[in-house]
Amino acid sequence: MARSFAEFGNALYTGEKSIDFVGKRKLWYTISAVLLLVAILGPFLRGGFQLGIEFTGGSQFQVNVGNSADRDPTVAQNAVENALPGSAPRISVLGQNEVRVQTEALDDAQNKAVTEALAKGYGVDADEVTYSFIGPVWGQDITKQAIIALVVFILLAAVVMALYFRTWKMSLAAMLALLHDLIITAGIYGLAGFEVTPAAMIGFLTILGYSLYDTVVVFDKIRENTSPGELSDARTYGEAVNLAVNQTLVRSINTSVVALLPVASILFVGAGFLGAGTLRDISLALFIGIIAGAYSTIFVASPAYAHLRSSEKAIQDRDARILRQRAKQEEAAPEGQTATA
Repeated sequence: MARSFAEFGNALYTGEKSIDFVGKRKLWYTISAVLLLVAILGPFLRGGFQLGIEFTGGSQFQVNVGNSADRDPTVAQNAVENALPGSAPRISVLGQNEVRVQTEALDDAQNKAVTEALAKGYGVDADEVTYSFIGPVWGQDITKQAIIALVVFILLAAVVMALYFRTWKMSLAAMLALLHDLIITAGIYGLAGFEVTPAAMIGFLTILGYSLYDTVVVFDKIRENTSPGELSDARTYGEAVNLAVNQTLVRSINTSVVALLPVASILFVGAGFLGAGTLRDISLALFIGIIAGAYSTIFVASPAYAHLRSSEKAIQDRDARILRQRAKQEEAAPEGQTATA
C-alpha cells in the first residue's frame, strides 16, 4: 500500500499522471460556494451559534458525583427544574466524575437552592458542588480582542505573503482560502451545535497559521514552476500551476494526516475519556480547520491564483501561442497517434 502510494506520488511529480485541479476550477468553486452558503446560513436557520457562558454570562455549577455510574444528566435537569421552574440549563458530563450545569445569572438564594438540589439529586454533600459566576462584560472583551487579533493577523499575513512572493495575487488567493477555512469551521460549529468558548476561539486563530503554512508550501512550488527559467513552451501557465499542485499533493496529504493524528488523539482520548473541556474545544476547532485547510489549499487557493493570473495579457498571449502550436502538432501527427511536446 505504501509502495503504491509512493509510486502514485512519483507519477504525479513527473507529470506522468495528473489531476486537473486548475482546469476544473469552476467545479471546485461551485462546491466551495455551496459549502460556504451552508456554513453561513445553516447556523442561523437552526437558531444561531451556541455561545458559551463566557460570552453570555451566567452561573455555573460543577458536581463531583464520585463515580461514572452516577453521571446521569437527567438528574441535574430535574434538580434545576425543581429549584428554578422555567429555567433552561445546559448540562454536560466532564470526565469520569464531573457534571457541569450552566444557567442564567442567579442571585444568592437561587444559587443556594440549585446547589442543594444538585447535591440531593446526586446524593453528595453540598461541598461537592462548586459554583462560579461569569459576567457578560468579560465575554464581550474576549470577543473584541479575538476580532482585533483576527484582523491584524490577516492584514500582516497578506502583506508578508505579497512581499515574499512578490505578487499581490498570491497573497489574495491565500487570504481567500483562509477566509474559506474560517467560515466553514465556524459553520460546522454552528450547524452541529458545538458550544463556542474562548478555547474554541483560540483554536480558530490557530488554524490560520496551519492553513497559511500549507498554502505557502504549494505556492513555493508554483513560483518555482512558473519562474522564467522553468516555464517551458510545453505547458500553459495554468498547466504549470496544476503540475505544481500535483507535485505537492502527496506532501500536503501527508502533512495533514500527521497534523491530524495528535489533534485527533487529544480530541477523542483527552477530551472524550478524560473530559477536559478546554482540550475538546481547542482540538475540535483544529481538527475541522486542518481538514478545511488541506482542501482549500488544493481546491481554492491554487486554482484562484491561476484564475487571477489568466487575465494578464502576456499570459493570455503566451497560452494562445502554445495552444496553436499544440493544435498544429496534433494535425501533423500520423492518424491514430497524438503528438507529444
